[in-house]
Amino acid sequence: MIGCYKRVCRKVALILLPLCSFLPVPARSQAGQNNAAARYAVEGQKALASGDYDEARIKFEELAKLEPRVGEIHATLAVIYFKERSYEKAVREIHVAQNLKPSLPKLDSLLGVSLAEMGRFSEALPGLEKGFRQTADPEIRRMCGLQLMRAYTGLHRDPEAVGVALTLTRSFPDDPEVLYHTGRVFGNYAYIVMESLRNKAPNSIWMLQAQGEANESQKDYDSAISAFHHVLSLDPHRPGIHYRLGRVYLARFRVAQHPEDRASARQEFQAELQIDPANGNAAYELAQMAAEDNDLAEARKQFESVVEKYPDFEQALVGLGGVYLDSRNGAAALAPLKRATGIDPGDEVAWYRLAKAEREAGNREAANKALETFRTLHASSAAARSSHSPDEVTPQTIRDNSAP
Repeated sequence: MIGCYKRVCRKVALILLPLCSFLPVPARSQAGQNNAAARYAVEGQKALASGDYDEARIKFEELAKLEPRVGEIHATLAVIYFKERSYEKAVREIHVAQNLKPSLPKLDSLLGVSLAEMGRFSEALPGLEKGFRQTADPEIRRMCGLQLMRAYTGLHRDPEAVGVALTLTRSFPDDPEVLYHTGRVFGNYAYIVMESLRNKAPNSIWMLQAQGEANESQKDYDSAISAFHHVLSLDPHRPGIHYRLGRVYLARFRVAQHPEDRASARQEFQAELQIDPANGNAAYELAQMAAEDNDLAEARKQFESVVEKYPDFEQALVGLGGVYLDSRNGAAALAPLKRATGIDPGDEVAWYRLAKAEREAGNREAANKALETFRTLHASSAAARSSHSPDEVTPQTIRDNSAP
């Protein structure tokens, strides 16, 4: 995983460059009226402002020769060296600046990032941890968090890398770079854990179950079915396995359209409820299958049972509303559908059905409002279809094209 972080913070210099604005270089020599020092300072700042780092480096290197005791000059040189990826020189100048003026801001973070870029992860940790956990600057915190994940991963401290990743995703939930690198950390940790399971218990039920789930995610349905049946051969009453088998059979049915797969799915969901009557997902799938078979009375009965036990089961609420609508009882559909849209405002199917229910109940204004919400969500590629991913339960869909 170290390699995937090789340039995790390519933009880091752009974030840290504002350090220069916090590190004012005096226009006059502190040792006297040194015109050369003043000229180098002005020209160096001008080069920085224009993005000419080569010129800025030349001017500040000359300035540092004339004013070796000014911490701000060395700190600014450190930023320039970092921008040019001369990390060893950046580290050297940071140490000089800190010795001359310990109060200079953000240098601990710059030091940590520079050391991380050099692969010196143990040395980088104090600065990165401080920048990530103590700074109020969100950009510095973000940058240090990304590099801290890299350092922890490089030191094989993977649980700590995951902890940083969780915090980063909470703080920056819409940041593509954060999402990419935290996803890599989560994936790497999952791989490490599963490899540990494989090495320590290769023939265990847990390993077989993991294999079944992996095969299911890869749409290798035959192998998934084989693995889950193997689990049941070792532990016939293991909760959750019949449900997973039912989901695999349903998935294979949608691909090949073999009726026996759908029948097998129904049997597996029923078997799951015999083992675990509290499995709401299995009960939901049976209710959904009844609705698809147009057995509205049975579907209503089963959806109502699920919702009674799990009042926040959003997809079950949407399913119940759909059954009421199919039974020409729009007024009864209002309550579950309103609750569903409150739980998941991004579920376009719930809004579509609510619009139909409001229209059937004679509430034209409410129907138009719900329909407009549906259209907005439907037009958005980022619209969330439901609170439950399709991997958990079969999602509700719009089964007709008629307007509400």
